[in-house]
Amino acid sequence: MSREQAVSIKQLSLSYPNSGTLLFEDLSIDIYSGEKVLLLGPSGSGKSTLAHMMAGLIPSAIELPYHAEVLVPAKQPAIVFQDPDTQFCMPYVDEEIAFVLENRRMPRDQMDVAIERLLAQVGLDLPERHWPIAAMSQGMKQRLAIACALAAESDVLFLDEPTALLDPEGTTQIWQTVRQACSGKTIIIIEHKISEIIDFVDRIVLFNEEGQLLDDGAPQELFQRYHRQLDEYGIWHPYSWKNYLSQYAPGKIKQKRHTPLLLLNHWAAYRGKQRVGKVDEAVVHAGDWVCITGKNGAGKSTFLYALMNLLKWKGTYQLNGEAVKPKQSLSEQIGFVFQNPEFQFVADSVWQELLAGCSRESANAQAQSLLEMFQLEGKQDNHPYMLSIGQKRRLSVATAFMEPRPLLLFDEPTFGQDAKNTFLLLEALEERRRQGTAILMVTHDEMIVDHFATHEWTIKNGTLDTIMARTRNGTGGDVGGIQMERDMA
Repeated sequence: MSREQAVSIKQLSLSYPNSGTLLFEDLSIDIYSGEKVLLLGPSGSGKSTLAHMMAGLIPSAIELPYHAEVLVPAKQPAIVFQDPDTQFCMPYVDEEIAFVLENRRMPRDQMDVAIERLLAQVGLDLPERHWPIAAMSQGMKQRLAIACALAAESDVLFLDEPTALLDPEGTTQIWQTVRQACSGKTIIIIEHKISEIIDFVDRIVLFNEEGQLLDDGAPQELFQRYHRQLDEYGIWHPYSWKNYLSQYAPGKIKQKRHTPLLLLNHWAAYRGKQRVGKVDEAVVHAGDWVCITGKNGAGKSTFLYALMNLLKWKGTYQLNGEAVKPKQSLSEQIGFVFQNPEFQFVADSVWQELLAGCSRESANAQAQSLLEMFQLEGKQDNHPYMLSIGQKRRLSVATAFMEPRPLLLFDEPTFGQDAKNTFLLLEALEERRRQGTAILMVTHDEMIVDHFATHEWTIKNGTLDTIMARTRNGTGGDVGGIQMERDMA
């Protein structure tokens, strides 16, 4: 008996405007009902674009030049976008889920129970259901986006890096929920953290850097057949970190302690009159690499905002031994990369973005070097918003490298990156650290903490309660504590 097709594409060729190159040249792919399919490839290889084609967003909602002999998209699919902010329609959590339920014509008296069940399924623990979406962390927004997709009860589900900003516990929980709630459904997945799903997917559709199909087959067979190409193309696989560390290791840290670069003492941050952070004492020296860890919504991003003087604060805050004043511009001393790179783009092209605020004669040469370092060659004339999520992230990091600054703050800088670009980024940061730059990085990646951090600061339930010195081999010791109050942002 023939299987029912959920998606069918024949002889697809597509190009981005002004790119001059084809993606998916003569690509043909069929996905059958009930299949779990992983689209795997380097950052920028067109995986999200293909998912948009399969879901019918191209060409119905997004116009791109393409040709296909057959294009049968999924019927009424549910979609979780790579950037959760792009899919919300309502300002509050309960209203967003209710909007989906209304479209299913669910009776109003059944909605409260359904909303509670969906929030519990994705582990979204809030003070109340009527909670503003804008006040949530990006990881919490990802949970909400998944809850909305599950609420649709569609037979076809598209998941575009649905756990990229979740902590390890949250990642496991989400995939357990998907397995339980969607066992008989068709699921098309784009995901870099594949260890959680490798035994869940039936097929892997593998692409190279140019967006051309390499193979389509069972996971284990494909990994055995293409293990060298996976490393070459920078595609995440179960042995990516092991293979990388066998060739490169940051090494042990030997530092001389001088005047602290950053000092906080009896310091508290505020949103309006509400205190959202509290630090008893914290010290960062030149050459430190501090990884800030903790569950989603603990206040990690808020801590960085306060350090950048984007929030009000009271107490002692010093940089290089000099007192920082409230509302003082810190852009010459601190480079900051937001969790959402679009928050910081100010120019109409990649090139202009890199040069924004730079007047040095050497700025052009520096910008060209960074384009090459972060795999953005050929993108200099593109608008930053037209880049892939991974490319946007690399551009935002590159802008922080344009000027030499003693302190760099990064909020999830490896989000959306393939293995090659993750390792390139980490090596670039390590080189800056060796030159004396201090790095504060929010991350959920335990391998980065184990092998690159000199210190780990852990926030638990809003309290940054431990500062642990790391030896870069997975071990460390408690050397202090910071107190920070609960903050949902």
